[in-house]
Amino acid sequence: MAVEFQLRLAQLADLDALDALEKDAFKGDRMSRRSLRHAIKSDASVMLVAFDVNNALLGYALVHLFKGRAHARLYSLAVSAQARGKGVGKDLLAEAERQAAKHGCISLRLEVNEFNKTAISLYQKAGYRPFGVYKGYYEDHSNAVRMHKRIRAFDDQSRLLQVPYVGQRTPFTCGPASLLMVLAAKDEQQAVDLEQELDIWREATTIYMTSGHGGCHPTGLGLAAQRRGLQAEVWLNDDQPLFMDGVRDELKKTVLLACHAKFQRESDASGLVVHSDPLSIADVIAAVDRKAWVIVLISTYRLDGKKSPHWVVVTGYDEQHIYVHDPDFEEGVALVECQYVPVLKADFEKMSKFGRSKLRAAIVLS
Repeated sequence: MAVEFQLRLAQLADLDALDALEKDAFKGDRMSRRSLRHAIKSDASVMLVAFDVNNALLGYALVHLFKGRAHARLYSLAVSAQARGKGVGKDLLAEAERQAAKHGCISLRLEVNEFNKTAISLYQKAGYRPFGVYKGYYEDHSNAVRMHKRIRAFDDQSRLLQVPYVGQRTPFTCGPASLLMVLAAKDEQQAVDLEQELDIWREATTIYMTSGHGGCHPTGLGLAAQRRGLQAEVWLNDDQPLFMDGVRDELKKTVLLACHAKFQRESDASGLVVHSDPLSIADVIAAVDRKAWVIVLISTYRLDGKKSPHWVVVTGYDEQHIYVHDPDFEEGVALVECQYVPVLKADFEKMSKFGRSKLRAAIVLS
């Protein structure tokens, strides 16, 4: 028998009913009343509820949003016992996808108990695909199946470049992988193997960072691009040695200074143009319009909270977003989630500043 119901955003007045449903729907791993209240009020979450004609709560769906990320997370979905099998869960899931897409996300991810066959079937019918497992994720030590779905297509106003995707094969070669993408866009026969990736890294690396392997210096990456037949221009708002923030070791400082000086000498000798200004979003858009490629240094803070320097390739734009190929992919996740990732222009502006010095670096290639 069909059940008439309506969907809307949750309100604080729904808290008692949500708390009761949470206790009925889950034996363990429940959200506390405080967490439910926070989800209703938070700008970083979307809490949807389904009510029948008698104003009885039939179900809810909670989506978490993440600044700077292209995916949202379906944190929880619950349907009351009397409403199961009536399409409530299906409609809540569809509305959760629409809300995530409305906030600029291209995919929705979720975790589901490996023994919850009903929920897994619902997600599979809706187009979700498994991409991994969290071992012992739940209170009873059962595993969580990780699933995801692409929920947002490009609109007709998007201006996109055709750029083959190359994922970085080490934790420290995002710059070389980004350059390999551009080289592959220029010439489909270009070798994009690990050997090429490491060759570029050896040419362009600063050797050290504050910890671990060094990242690619923008001038070093521009020189590597120039040697491979591309016309390169570097845009850099700081002429001082880069990536020195937080470096206390004197040997590391000495090495960073030596690398910086070497790249400066090589750029002068080769005629590489190094602008002493940052590249604006208007400049990025203009480059895409003339079918040039832009590799941009971003801070990963808005992605993973780690404040690491990271290179990405700009692959297009629309009215609200800058699209990028992110060479850092997660094992098991469809590579499509790393390609043409939409970043709100305001977020892109913030992400493209690194460290206390607000370093901004980009390389325009043609």
